[in-house]
Amino acid sequence: MPKSIATVCLSGSLPDKLEAAAAAGFDGVEIFENDLLTFDGAPGDIRRMCEDLGLAITLFQPFRDFEGMPEPQRVRNLDRAERKFDTMQALGTDLVLVCSNVQAAALGEPARAAADLREMAERAARRDLRVCYEALAWGKHVSRWRQAWEIVRQADHPALGLCLDSFHSLALGDDLSGIAQAVPPDKIFFLQLADAPRLSMDVLSWSRHHRLFPGQGELPVTAFLRDLLASGWNGTLSLEIFNDEFRSAPSRRIARDGLRSLDWLEEQVGRVLLPAAPQLSGIEFLEFAVDRPTRANLGQFLAGLGFHHAGTHRSKDVELWRNGGAHIVLNAEPDSAAAERFEQLGPSVCATALRVDDPMRVVARAEALQYPVWRERTGEGEHRIPAIRAPDGTLVYLVSAPASGESPIWADDFRLAPDVVEPAALLGVDHVAQAVAPGMMDSFVLFYRALFGLQPDAPWEIPDPYGLVRSRAFVAPNGSVRLPLNVSESTRTGTGRFVSALAGAGVHHIAFAATDAFAALDDAAGRHAPLLDIPANYYEDLGARFGLDDAELEALKARHVLYDRDNDGGVFRHAYTRQFQDRAFLEIVERSGGYVGFGAANASVRMAAQRRTPIPSADATRDMD
Repeated sequence: MPKSIATVCLSGSLPDKLEAAAAAGFDGVEIFENDLLTFDGAPGDIRRMCEDLGLAITLFQPFRDFEGMPEPQRVRNLDRAERKFDTMQALGTDLVLVCSNVQAAALGEPARAAADLREMAERAARRDLRVCYEALAWGKHVSRWRQAWEIVRQADHPALGLCLDSFHSLALGDDLSGIAQAVPPDKIFFLQLADAPRLSMDVLSWSRHHRLFPGQGELPVTAFLRDLLASGWNGTLSLEIFNDEFRSAPSRRIARDGLRSLDWLEEQVGRVLLPAAPQLSGIEFLEFAVDRPTRANLGQFLAGLGFHHAGTHRSKDVELWRNGGAHIVLNAEPDSAAAERFEQLGPSVCATALRVDDPMRVVARAEALQYPVWRERTGEGEHRIPAIRAPDGTLVYLVSAPASGESPIWADDFRLAPDVVEPAALLGVDHVAQAVAPGMMDSFVLFYRALFGLQPDAPWEIPDPYGLVRSRAFVAPNGSVRLPLNVSESTRTGTGRFVSALAGAGVHHIAFAATDAFAALDDAAGRHAPLLDIPANYYEDLGARFGLDDAELEALKARHVLYDRDNDGGVFRHAYTRQFQDRAFLEIVERSGGYVGFGAANASVRMAAQRRTPIPSADATRDMD
């Protein structure tokens, strides 16, 4: 289906916005009137720019506060419309958006509104132009699409039709049920799409500041479009997003995200066939970018949780550390993406490897969605592992689980050390949390949802001693991959501090699954692991909230284990290490009874404890055992 984007979605001057829309691959643009008013040139110049860029001007908008006004304002409004028709003809577009009147003086008579719109449509038709009428969610008398359609139906003019906007309907709890029986598809002249988080605020402020691309929010935009398509409508998908962060972000990045969101939305309603989203089966490894001294320190840090040096890469300066099913790669190779990351940001996670059913199909899907693909150099006989660049530049490797009889990637690419006995072996990676820079959360939401098919949990707001952290987790349908995303505007918070240290964003928290958290932590304590101290007051409150007996409370307290329980009786026990050089910390978790969360209720306790706990120096880490 043709795809369009309103210029209000993007930052920069009008030429910047047009160039970004064309570069992303849009077929057309809505010209927002304010962008035209601030453009230093004639409407014909915009027309020529769009023609050179291969962009159609799908709509000129908005024309405000028109219908139902008393005299003499009614006459002035019709004169104003004639002037806008001049502009439209110079722009080369035939369609103008009229949004429902919000003025206190507007008359609440549908017949009068219909008569005014019929007169406007008649004048437009004389110039081969058309008018579409939209119900604003905060309109004085018309706020729902059924009301707008009744006025359009009464006006009964071929040059007048309906404009539908998913935000205006869904924000009011409305939907398009019954539209197939009520509205002929050829009378739906235009469609604007927007998602949004669910917020408790006035709908005008919600609309003007918090709209998102489809898939980034929590509104049922997919169901909205599916109902519309079922009516027989088959027009242009256009984005109209008012978002403060979008308007300050690089226009090309936002435009690409906008097109991705429409590609994803078309896939959801069965109108486009992308290479299928992957079947995920877990996180195979995390890779740290290090130099040799840092690698030695980080190896000692990992040893505190029972990891051991399990192998060295055959052709690169890379080590494998392992504890049971958990793998960590320490990459000090000079000629690599990791070296670039280390040079820019210091020691940090530079890659996450996901186990997928078909890596090359995921690559094809990424290319279809315009996500950049990375291919690392490989030596003779080594596995070629494709990777996708995430929005912050980190890599997501795509690893296939070995089929029966096949050797894992470690066997061919590494000189493996003999197996060792692991009395408290970990099961693998339970979840990986990422600190996201302000303004980047929505790009990551689309990345994980559209490319990998992860499903979003409800957003959380977590209090920190120095601010607020917004968190949203993305989980594979089968639960095998869990990726919480965290953002904070303050660099003093736990999350903000890691973002500041990384000069951008990065994995700051890796949780490993254990069948018995107590046994794993007792083993870690015996290895002098730098575990995070939790204040005694937490356990006093814990006993009161959950009714735990004294013996269990004492066992939790002795090991600095935090506890959570859901409404279905699922239990979560977890404990943290201190931060490694202010970059990342580790966690041991035990899930039982079907618990699916992340212990979010304990996050503020953890962040406060991290603020109190000194960060181990490199020397202290080196001498830890």
